[in-house]
Amino acid sequence: MEDNNKMSRRAAIGGIGAAIATAAISPAFAAEPNDDAYTPALPEDPTTKYPRPPFKVQFQEWPGLASKMDPRPDHGEKSYKGSGRLKGRKALITGGDSGMGRAAAIAYAREGADVAINYYPNEEEDAQEVIKLIRAEGRKAVAIPGDLRDEAFCTRLVNDAAKALGGLDIIVNNAARQQTQKSIMDITSEAFDATMKTNIYAPFWIIKAALPYLKPGSSIIGTSSEQAYDPSAELYDYAQTKAATTNYVKSLAKQLGPKGIRVNGVAPGPIWTPLQVSGGATADKLKEFGGQTPLGRPGQPVELASIYVQLAANDASFSTGQVYGASGGSGNP
Repeated sequence: MEDNNKMSRRAAIGGIGAAIATAAISPAFAAEPNDDAYTPALPEDPTTKYPRPPFKVQFQEWPGLASKMDPRPDHGEKSYKGSGRLKGRKALITGGDSGMGRAAAIAYAREGADVAINYYPNEEEDAQEVIKLIRAEGRKAVAIPGDLRDEAFCTRLVNDAAKALGGLDIIVNNAARQQTQKSIMDITSEAFDATMKTNIYAPFWIIKAALPYLKPGSSIIGTSSEQAYDPSAELYDYAQTKAATTNYVKSLAKQLGPKGIRVNGVAPGPIWTPLQVSGGATADKLKEFGGQTPLGRPGQPVELASIYVQLAANDASFSTGQVYGASGGSGNP
């Protein structure tokens, strides 16, 4: 009887041990895992992740459409996955139809924010794609076309966005004009003025109009460029505006820091956007666009989306006056 009892205890203990071992080897026996939570984030080779030059030589009338580019840029339409980092936030993004603005708009919506986008009127086709993507996330989407070179429009843009969204706490000044010219002698005063008003005056007007809406915890984000610190010879006017963007970020961060409003910037390197195919690059440069970077290719707008999210998120609360670079291995910030 005693031996049988001992055997039973040993068998029972062995059975428990086997069950524990089985559970350790096969977690599925213990609980059904969430497939998304357990999807492995395997390393991806950044040199081959996206298209590399040579690219097809192509040209569009300014300001160009992402939907007409070959290959089409990746703004995160299918690749960006959100996690609620901006839930309840309200953002206004200029140039939200394409490029980094579109990538930020998609990412913000998937992180839980309501989004208003501005764009030039003839970019309506691209803009409506973005509006649909924002609404697909169950977020409020507001389209406000107009010319940022007009001060009255910039003021109206901010007020209309705030009214439609029920407030504002993220401002992304992203829209820009870039036209390549071999010589300063080829830049007319009219063209110079258009670049300055789009890239420098518009953020100035928009920020002034937005400040009454911005409470502590709000964020202002400017899109600078590697051109701010390593300018190309043929982008004389555009490069100046990006240096100005970097400086307004740093200056305004000091001014607004005591109010609890953070101001930061993003400085892209060569990114595959309509800027390049609508006069921003020569045919020769376009063909080999991004090939000079250590990664051997241009970046895609989605590769900067998480930077715009981070700079707007509450967990970046000690980051202000910073310019975050993403240039494929070259550049300064």
